[in-house]
Amino acid sequence: MRTSRRALLIGATMLPAAAALRQAWAQDKFPSRPIKIIVPFPPGGGVDLTARLLMEPLSRELGQPIVIENKSGAGGIIGVEAMSHAPPDGYTLSLTGVGTLTAGPHLRKMPYDPMALSHITRLVRMPFIVAVRNDLPAKTLPEFMELAKRQELRWASGGIGTSQHLAGELFTQMSGLKMIHVPYRGTGPALNDLAAGIVDAYFGDPATLGLIRGGKARAMAVTSPERWPVLPETPAIAEVVPGYQAENWYAIAAPPKTPEPVMAVLTAAILKVMADPAVKAKYDENGLHPATLSRADYIAYLQRDLKTWGDVVAKGNIKIDAN
Repeated sequence: MRTSRRALLIGATMLPAAAALRQAWAQDKFPSRPIKIIVPFPPGGGVDLTARLLMEPLSRELGQPIVIENKSGAGGIIGVEAMSHAPPDGYTLSLTGVGTLTAGPHLRKMPYDPMALSHITRLVRMPFIVAVRNDLPAKTLPEFMELAKRQELRWASGGIGTSQHLAGELFTQMSGLKMIHVPYRGTGPALNDLAAGIVDAYFGDPATLGLIRGGKARAMAVTSPERWPVLPETPAIAEVVPGYQAENWYAIAAPPKTPEPVMAVLTAAILKVMADPAVKAKYDENGLHPATLSRADYIAYLQRDLKTWGDVVAKGNIKIDAN
């Protein structure tokens, strides 16, 4: 009996050590099965495209299938929340962005701690495009700003609290212009009303390019600190409003407390894939500029972006209707 008790005690004390060994073995073999990337928006948008352009080359690099799952709702929060509750083993990742990491916390109570996620890297960045109706008298950005001083201009966004809204709000705050914000329920309705001349301007994502290239709207400016190669003749707002910068970006993250060896594998693989000229070309063709960062630099970037949008929200007294 004493021998049996001793054996049980020894076995019990060895369980944590055995679990640790199994975890270490699993990390050494990572990845050994398919990896799921949650896209927290519906198919067809820029976030979805960012993930799908990454899927095939990352699968080749890691030697495992990459599965995309679209899980939309609450401005991306539902999908990121689902990822945050997944086992921290590197097999469930999610696309993230301004709304789910750096602006969202200033606008609503988040069901996860954005800075507690295991952040891998920023994938792409892109400016917002300030597009105007075709018959707007102003032909240049300075003329647009002068027109806004003389009459009330209506500018659209994809909704209150969206990154489009915050980019426009930052512009009015820094320029001192008083314009009427018209929030829509998404990009599609806003683009339709811009094409119809119902609104004067729209702070839009790269989907606005279709309207511009189709001759149904004009590009007035971009919100990146420099001109955008996709629209080289279109000035950056910073050329007229020094210091202005508001970019959209998409990144990738894992659940909190994902082990360092797993994070190292994922980070190295993603950075290698995103540096491939063929992959970069595909992103650039779609208006998504590859802009990866080391993990340390990316976390520092997140902290700066968090402060920027916190200041904009506070100054603009921006609130999301709970109803």
